Amino acid sequence: MAAGYVYHPIYLEHDTGQHVEVAARLEAIISRLEKSGLESKLTLIEPRPATVDEIALVHQRQYIKEIEEKAASGGGWLDSDTVMSADSYQAALYAAGGVIRAVEAVMGGEVSSAFALVRPPGHHATSGQAMGFCLFNNIAIAARYALEKYSLERILIIDFDVHHGNGTQEAFYDNPRVMYISTHQYPFYPGTGDINETGTGAAQGTTINIPLPAGCGDGEYLAVFEQVIVPAARRFKPQFILVSTGYDGHWADPLAMMQVSVSGFARMVGIIKGLADELCGGRLALTLEGGYHLEALAASVKATFDVLLGNATDDPLGAPPRRFEPPNINSLVAEVKQIHKLG
Repeated sequence: MAAGYVYHPIYLEHDTGQHVEVAARLEAIISRLEKSGLESKLTLIEPRPATVDEIALVHQRQYIKEIEEKAASGGGWLDSDTVMSADSYQAALYAAGGVIRAVEAVMGGEVSSAFALVRPPGHHATSGQAMGFCLFNNIAIAARYALEKYSLERILIIDFDVHHGNGTQEAFYDNPRVMYISTHQYPFYPGTGDINETGTGAAQGTTINIPLPAGCGDGEYLAVFEQVIVPAARRFKPQFILVSTGYDGHWADPLAMMQVSVSGFARMVGIIKGLADELCGGRLALTLEGGYHLEALAASVKATFDVLLGNATDDPLGAPPRRFEPPNINSLVAEVKQIHKLG
């Protein structure tokens, strides 16, 4: 059961200064993989920079030029949340290209699954705007690349970052070949992802938003996976599954108010891997989005790789303290199932 990972030191050159989305995130992950001995069991997939034409599958060419010119001038703030440095444009090209390489490695049979450990992250970036720490929408670019390169008819994107992937939703809102499913804390940044945002035209129903209240933990997330994501995926019958893998729903994360544990993330990834095995010959690629508590992030990524390799998982941080009483989401799940006719 070969699993691969994408990584390159260029990702550390995206210098964000005193910011939560920092190079230390990847350094913590790589350190944990090395110290655990897991890195030696994984296949390293060398990334390449995405071409401008590949970036333009999702982004306006004028916007791409603006990001390049901003880097050439030394970088700076793009909005109140998103900053870049002189090397950020190159890092962003390699981030998008890294997820493309993950797709290529899986489709080419180099590995059965792949996890792109890249930064800057991507799922908030819209066609013409950087936001939410994101410059280019890595997963959307990779999905469009896969549709064109491999003539795929159906790709499923699952996004369990704690923030809604507004940029990814925008990219495929009218495209019936891509189903986008998001679990996210709501109402929360970026303010999108309402339950009634379901796609348009021929793509009506291929966007599924599960806007969760604060305080949700393993039980609530797993209920959503089992009652909504699994039946929706089985009905859609994807030929490839892509995952925006954000760990900022962990109970220790400083940017959100969820109560997911490392074990909970492992079980979610296990469900997704099971769907890939069942529906599309195991073809699965993940990309890193959020997660800002370094220990929780590193432990969750290691657990994800353990699931991909078929290993037992461990949870060094354990169960959450009782910060919140878990909400009752039964009515929310029932409403999502009714809107999308999931039985």
